Amino acid sequence: MKIGYSFWGFLGNGVTDTPDGGRSHRRPFIDALLDRGHDIVFLQADRDRLAAGDDLGSNYIFDGGFPNIDVLFLEWRWAIPGRNTTACGTEGHTCDLHRQAQLINHYTVRHQTPTVIWDKDRTLRAESVWRTTSHTRVCEAALAPTHGAHSLLFPVAEILLTQADPVALAAQRRDLVLGYVGNQYDRDEPFDRFFAPAAARVAHLVAGKWTETDRWPHVHFLGRIPFEAAAGVYGRSLATVLMLPERYAAVGQMTQRIFEAVLAGCLPLAPADIRYVNRFVPDELVVRSGRDVIERLSHLREIAGTQRHADLIAACVDRLRLFGLSKQVDTLESLLHGLVRPGTTERGAA
Repeated sequence: MKIGYSFWGFLGNGVTDTPDGGRSHRRPFIDALLDRGHDIVFLQADRDRLAAGDDLGSNYIFDGGFPNIDVLFLEWRWAIPGRNTTACGTEGHTCDLHRQAQLINHYTVRHQTPTVIWDKDRTLRAESVWRTTSHTRVCEAALAPTHGAHSLLFPVAEILLTQADPVALAAQRRDLVLGYVGNQYDRDEPFDRFFAPAAARVAHLVAGKWTETDRWPHVHFLGRIPFEAAAGVYGRSLATVLMLPERYAAVGQMTQRIFEAVLAGCLPLAPADIRYVNRFVPDELVVRSGRDVIERLSHLREIAGTQRHADLIAACVDRLRLFGLSKQVDTLESLLHGLVRPGTTERGAA
């Protein structure tokens, strides 16, 4: 199939001043679709080239018009006041929302092109017409998605799981007890409950965009770091805390931070109120309070470098198979084949 793919972010390392978490999984996901014989054309601006000066070896096709396609695939964009809701050309404006509206109007509405919406941030309204339109499907990166939506998790390449060496990762020297890479957005409550109390006791580091930090004067906030530097922070850290916005935790939506951490040998402590938490981490890493975090970190420091430490890393790696790339591509292909039946599409002709 020819897939028109809309995303606002990067395929490569991009630039530092951006919240695009999709860089952890977007390119492997797209490459896997290409490997299965699909054609892909990207329908938003080529930010890798325009913002980061990276043409990615000219391996991908971008089109600012309305090319012929079989299906429209949207990484869903939402209104961000002062950014993509302003007039085109004004300072600070990004055109992702305007372009998405153009694509929907042209393909989904006018030409009835089969459309898949990946609501990665859970911002699509529950009453959205796209949840009930016959030629559209909604996917969410959750184990318990909204009624009628399909589960499409953030993927991790299976080869990375195969290559992970728990013994070597456990033996690695780590100068931080606790590390976190990610932005503040809607995470104040779990940060207060789980991370901040432990940060008062152990060597730690927080990397990412945290703009309101006065209530935690004891926490070392590093600020945003380049995308590729995240592995270095996790590689220095014995453990992290998986802090999710409530709208993610309630439906079992785990972010890409879990496989970024685990593949660097950083053990993820997971709050017990995350739905299906035991599918993400072993019982030994489930926490219910800041005191729990402090006690678990003390235990992890005692076993650091031992076979028990390696076994815990291995158990975490094994749980990452839930996010396996081939499984997620299978899910999407099944949806596509249900939407695009041979001989029934007009390829979104302009």
